[in-house]
Amino acid sequence: MRITVGRIAEVSRSGLSGDPDREVGELLIDSRKAAGISRSGMFIALRGSKNDGHDYIGEMYSAGLRSFLVDADYPVNETDKYSDASFVRADNTLDALQKLAGWKRDLYEGNVISITGSNGKTIVKEWLSDILGKKETVYRSPRSYNSQVGVPLSLWKLSPAYSTAVIEAGMSKPGEIERLERIIRPHTGIFTHIGEAHQENFPGIDQKVKEKLKLFRHVDTIIYPLDKADIHNNIIGDSNLGSKNLFTWSVNNGSADVVIKPVATGENMNLEVSFRGNNFSFTTGFSDSASLDNLSTVIACLLSSGWKQQMIREGLKSLSPVAMRMEQKEGINNCLLLEDFYNSDPGSLQIALDHLRAIAGRKMTLILSDFLQGRQNKERLYSEVATGIKKAGVNRLIAIGKDLNSYRNFFEVDTVSFYESTDEFVSGFREPLFRNEAILLKGARQFEFERIGRLLELKTHQTRLDVNLASLLFNLNTFRSYLDKNTAIMAMVKAFAYGAGPGEISEWLAYNGVDYLAVAYTGEGIDLRKYGISKRIMVMSPDIDSLRSVIEYDLEPEIHSIRILNEFISELKRNGIERYPVHIKLDTGMHRLGFMQEDLNELCNILNDNPCVRIASVFSHLAAADDRTMDDYTQKQVCTYLTMSSQLEQNTKQSFLRHILNSAGVLRFPKYQFDMVRTGIGLYGVSATEEVKLKTVASFFTRISQVKTIPAGEGIGYGLSDVSDTKRKIAILPAGYADGLKRLMGKGRGRVFANGQFLPIVGNVCMDMCMVDISNTDLRPGDKVEIFGDNISIEEVAGVCKTIPYEILTGIPPRVKRIFLYE
Repeated sequence: MRITVGRIAEVSRSGLSGDPDREVGELLIDSRKAAGISRSGMFIALRGSKNDGHDYIGEMYSAGLRSFLVDADYPVNETDKYSDASFVRADNTLDALQKLAGWKRDLYEGNVISITGSNGKTIVKEWLSDILGKKETVYRSPRSYNSQVGVPLSLWKLSPAYSTAVIEAGMSKPGEIERLERIIRPHTGIFTHIGEAHQENFPGIDQKVKEKLKLFRHVDTIIYPLDKADIHNNIIGDSNLGSKNLFTWSVNNGSADVVIKPVATGENMNLEVSFRGNNFSFTTGFSDSASLDNLSTVIACLLSSGWKQQMIREGLKSLSPVAMRMEQKEGINNCLLLEDFYNSDPGSLQIALDHLRAIAGRKMTLILSDFLQGRQNKERLYSEVATGIKKAGVNRLIAIGKDLNSYRNFFEVDTVSFYESTDEFVSGFREPLFRNEAILLKGARQFEFERIGRLLELKTHQTRLDVNLASLLFNLNTFRSYLDKNTAIMAMVKAFAYGAGPGEISEWLAYNGVDYLAVAYTGEGIDLRKYGISKRIMVMSPDIDSLRSVIEYDLEPEIHSIRILNEFISELKRNGIERYPVHIKLDTGMHRLGFMQEDLNELCNILNDNPCVRIASVFSHLAAADDRTMDDYTQKQVCTYLTMSSQLEQNTKQSFLRHILNSAGVLRFPKYQFDMVRTGIGLYGVSATEEVKLKTVASFFTRISQVKTIPAGEGIGYGLSDVSDTKRKIAILPAGYADGLKRLMGKGRGRVFANGQFLPIVGNVCMDMCMVDISNTDLRPGDKVEIFGDNISIEEVAGVCKTIPYEILTGIPPRVKRIFLYE
């Protein structure tokens, strides 16, 4: 169906300027995905608390877009700059986006299943869609697209090619789920679980359940766990919901429609099912309670739809853990590798292609497998896939699977090659054929694209640091929750972004609305500029020899002494520069860098005599904001800062930003947030208070190189220490003190985590390796081992090493690969 700008204006009940007959294909909200976007795309300028999409219209126009959905108050003189573009003017662009999604839903005649709950939504959606897809064509909302923006973008991609749509719906505050219900209008509703997520916006669990249940106002069937009393009582207590077709599951309550009881059987788990007088079981390799609950929800949904035991059994066998993220890795021959084995359908392919286009900066290659949907409308399915690939600007397609081969004539790409199977591709793989390209691996799980990934990934070092950007954003938003809306944030990305990798971290923070970045040295700021970071950057310790580079790369220096100020003024005058922004550092009690009280008169005189500099901010640093016993000293520092900064303001007659709070200060003294705060180690998951739970951002992993048995009475490693009087099985790990694993971790003081067990590090830690006692385990070479992460905190490692988490993170050298994970 051809959709025009005029039709979008009509559906969203909005004004229009420009060509009404211009065709619209994709809807785009992310300016980072502008590169290579089809001219038929429409950019929707959404306003958020930190980002305003209207600020990126010029950038999107330059990228080739000519269709825009903007707020009605967007100045007409701005749109006049783009005379050949079409602008739809809505009272509110988010409302307009949701109206468009509701219209697309009106056109869809298939079955719609919607899933909500505090946990498990995405897993249930993926597993259910995988199994349903074995006998019909299924559309699933991409990834965790369950928000006020994500759901309408999901619905926009609905197509008659799919007989069933599975849509995830989430909320964080009252009123949101009602808006989503109006555009999803599901036939079947699934409630997975209720928990504490977003509880801060609700007076109690009961109110949150009631809010989520508004998604099911017009459904035919509701599927939910009978054992969750909060859910059950609110359903049967509502005259509307209680009259629906209710299908319940339970672990042991015989009044449920289906009883599903997990029973451990050796390495596997049996799900013993009792349904309508019949007893049968399903075997699964999942054993954690969350996965078993999610499987039970999927089984209940399939049984309620009339699926037979054997069909369900076959479907469950094909399920594998859902990788909740794309992984970006360094590839062979200067390639960039993006792996996405999360799901395989046209909707998720488009999302992955959008992300590839945003990060590529070089020619794009797609390695794609067949879509394992039902057999209906394959011609239409692959026709749409081919159109999407062409619009995305893919330069090279490697298609693997019989279906793709059958429809090979659909694909109009510069270079195309077809393989019947992954085996055929692997057997003919030639490394020199991949060079200087961005490669997206997008395959259904049974095609085992992990094998291809291993061929394309740069073989450097089995030890890696995984950096979870979704956790970084969670931590950033946690700090934001302590701040007023207009308080600016300066994010510290010094010291290799606390070991996490500065370029990728800075790009992510900049996109998510931080106002400033800060580095320690000029070279770090230059590296960020070369990476493409345009955000304002403060250099905290600029060397006198680097001041010319500070100016050349548009960096903003911290001025902490009369000497550095005079040198910088001289450099500015040599270059004829006026009003260059600088940041004045005050020493209020930390007694490192900074001006003392007695320096202020001379400082003010120099600033007043030299208009080539202007004060961007005046700041100081708290010495002990994380130490409750030092709170009086912290208060004294704040008072000193206020006195000194006020003297500067009065004597220079300049206005500037004030900031004194670091991460610990934000959490413990938010009343002193002033104009800006500086977040550092807290962004990376280290909290200054037990009351505030931050998420782990960096996880340190390696893999077992070798396993061997050591006889009783023999030592291990240098010095042959850790002699045991019993025979032991040890694993050698390719991680040593040159990788950031401190020597203090050796001789049983430190531990690692693998296969559900904590295992002691034995012997002395070597430069490039260490040894672990794996007696009584089945671990083997190649198995993954956690040094710190979700199971071993970085605080624990720092405690063993008698240091602080900062030193552990920043001590991981660049030779350890950084893998950036996108949820």
